[in-house]
Amino acid sequence: ISKLGIKTETEAKKILDDLNGAEYQVADIIQKETRKHPAPPFTTSTLQQQAANKFGFSAKQTMQIAQQLYEGVEIGGVGSTGLITYMRTDSVNLAAEALNQIKNYITDNFGPKYLEARFFKTKSKGAQEAHEAIRPTDASNEPDKIKEYLTPQQFKLYDLIWRRTIACQMAPAILAATSVDIAAKQYIFRATGSQIKFDGYLKIYNGKIQETILPPLSIKEYLELIKLSPNQHFTQPPPRYGEAALIKILEEYGIGRPSTYAPTISTIQDRNYTQKDDNKKFFPTEIGFLVSDLLVKHFPQIVDYQFTAAMEEDLDTIAEGKKDWVPMMKNFYGPFKENLDKKYDEVETTKPEPEKTDKICPTCGAPLLIRTSRFGKFYACSAFPKCRYTENIKDAKDELNIHCPKCLAGQVVARRTKRKKIFYGCSRYPECDFASWDKPIGQKCPECGAPLVEKKGKIICSNKECKYKEKS
Repeated sequence: ISKLGIKTETEAKKILDDLNGAEYQVADIIQKETRKHPAPPFTTSTLQQQAANKFGFSAKQTMQIAQQLYEGVEIGGVGSTGLITYMRTDSVNLAAEALNQIKNYITDNFGPKYLEARFFKTKSKGAQEAHEAIRPTDASNEPDKIKEYLTPQQFKLYDLIWRRTIACQMAPAILAATSVDIAAKQYIFRATGSQIKFDGYLKIYNGKIQETILPPLSIKEYLELIKLSPNQHFTQPPPRYGEAALIKILEEYGIGRPSTYAPTISTIQDRNYTQKDDNKKFFPTEIGFLVSDLLVKHFPQIVDYQFTAAMEEDLDTIAEGKKDWVPMMKNFYGPFKENLDKKYDEVETTKPEPEKTDKICPTCGAPLLIRTSRFGKFYACSAFPKCRYTENIKDAKDELNIHCPKCLAGQVVARRTKRKKIFYGCSRYPECDFASWDKPIGQKCPECGAPLVEKKGKIICSNKECKYKEKS
């Protein structure tokens, strides 16, 4: 059936009037069996995405934990044991030895009906497949058996990897899908339901599928109307990227490699090009806009998605011995270096003009100017370089009478981003780059000594590894 588009409140009221008092009758029932297949074993990208979605881990955090599992964990009676294979990979292939282990584990623990051997093919652009997929080194190392030797974060990640790997060689889940069409005058309503007939791989991975069970119905059966709900919905803008979504889009565009996703995401935050909101979604900072505008204006080819992907492809071809690197580098570096030298002089001579202000330098009495640095805008003395006085640009109600927890010399002040979002920084900025979305309260955590902050009405520790919190 085609979907009815209702554009105005008037149209909605007319349909409601038509439906009031109408007879509702089952027009059609369609029942079919559907199969839900398991996902491939993890690559670096998909592991980072899943860890972000399920546990809120950053890409960097995921790779640090995976590194620990790869290098080895002390297991009682066994010693240091590497629990997973190499974690920087774009391959979904599994070694023959691992496949045999997994098949034996499934047959021994769940029975032959749960086994369905399969091979996966890598779909990402320019995958190098130098290593196999991320998997447990021994399928018999069940997460619960070794849980006591792992930190909570190590256990979460290992459990995720182990279950995904075992599940990829299990039978698909079989669902009974039902679709019921209900006629009322010229309108058709559709209800859908599904019920698990055979759990298959869901027995150990993503088993919490919401079943929707429809009541027994027959064609031409009349139904009783309980309620009509005219709800208004607005088209939503595309959501901001979180880490998982950003990694996915980088992979789709062919930008970067398994080893570069986490460093790339860390770099754009470390350089203050982006920050995260309370929902862990990225938004660009003022500096981020400035850098982006400058690069797009002066180096459009270099920052083009297709250029980056093509460069990755060329490097792969060179690594495979199918292309000579010397002509490729000459073709790229010659024009690039020439343009870089030219633009370096251009950009140097086209720095943003400082803004004049009515403020006076407290050190020498000269007027203060608003200048722009890589960290944002700040007040600076117009007598520079004779006078090097600088001052943070503050909002009206800024100082909290709390010493900066980073440098201890400045005061914590409230500031606003370009999009008017409040954050807290040091009054000595740009000399001190302390910044926090959460409001410092000038006290230290009694458990770990990190600064305490106020967030959503609660006092919590600013150290993300510490779980201390109290009511404000």
